[in-house]
Amino acid sequence: MSALPFVPAPLADAPVIVTVAPNGAYKQAADHPAVPLTADALAREARACLDAGAAMMHMHVRKPDGSHLLDAQAYRDALAAVHRAVGDELLVQVTSEAAGVYKAAEQIGLVRELQPEAVSIGLREIAVPDIPETELAAFLAWIAERRIMAQIILYDEGDVRRWLSLRQRGMVPPGAWSVLFVLGRYSAGQTSSAHDLLPFLNAYDQSLPWAVCAFGPEENACVTTAAAFGGHMRVGFENNLKLRDGSLAPGNAALVAQAAQGAKALGRPLATAADARRIYGAVR
Repeated sequence: MSALPFVPAPLADAPVIVTVAPNGAYKQAADHPAVPLTADALAREARACLDAGAAMMHMHVRKPDGSHLLDAQAYRDALAAVHRAVGDELLVQVTSEAAGVYKAAEQIGLVRELQPEAVSIGLREIAVPDIPETELAAFLAWIAERRIMAQIILYDEGDVRRWLSLRQRGMVPPGAWSVLFVLGRYSAGQTSSAHDLLPFLNAYDQSLPWAVCAFGPEENACVTTAAAFGGHMRVGFENNLKLRDGSLAPGNAALVAQAAQGAKALGRPLATAADARRIYGAVR
């Protein structure tokens, strides 16, 4: 399927959503002492990142030993803690990431049990031989019916084309869909550059809101470039620990503040959580 020519979205009056991904599935206190590993730590990070300009948090929860966890009750506890800290001023998106631990059926089961307001789903993690196409279509229809804000994670232009094909074939009913382009996940040393965005944009049809996250110290350059093309920004310790000058960031809020500065320099207003719910919650 040939891609449509890329036409940048107009930036005037187009709020940019800054999402913070504060911990991910792998980072530990040994990587940075400010990585939030508990519900209370996530709540404190939510407050700091909201104050720095974030409208959204991409949340992972952990086991007591710090390892990756998919568990509905652990999510409920963390979501409640964050809500106590910031109310509805942050849109919180949970992850269904496998992280080499969980199978597609377990990931799907977690989303069905939790029924979150927002969730991220790796296309290549659920569109697998273990899940028949009929079951995949039923899951996507279930998400759409409940208006769950589902962000589909895409790692390369092949993923983009596969997602567009599923939509074209009618397997993705109208719902609150968006996509995330991940730069540098499978590159040498997990480093990315703003140039890595171009194949995604050339393959994409602009049918849904899109955001970018980027592994490595060029994170800020990558997300600022995305914002210049009408996309949204995701930053945080999940993908990068360093500020744009190469120094270690003191916390996630510093990475959020950098992203906010970049958006403002482009003339794009910062989205609030209400804006994020409007943008990501619209039926398409």
